[in-house]
Amino acid sequence: MMRRILIALVLVLTVSAGFMVGRASAAQPAMQDALLNLRQARAALDRATADKGGHRARAIALVNDAIVQVEEGMKYDRRH
Repeated sequence: MMRRILIALVLVLTVSAGFMVGRASAAQPAMQDALLNLRQARAALDRATADKGGHRARAIALVNDAIVQVEEGMKYDRRH
């Protein structure tokens, strides 16, 4: 009887640990893709010439904000 309880406890702990590890390290492939695309867009904007009437600088700022939001969203998903 004691052995069955011990086996059941180990099984429950193993499944629970696996669930928590999977949740914490969720790949989030769509968010990773978005982050990669945003970083590539920022690099392209950085390479562009500066004479765009302020629009290039504003686009860089918006892309930087978007990168932060994607990263925050990924952190949020890992915690909830």
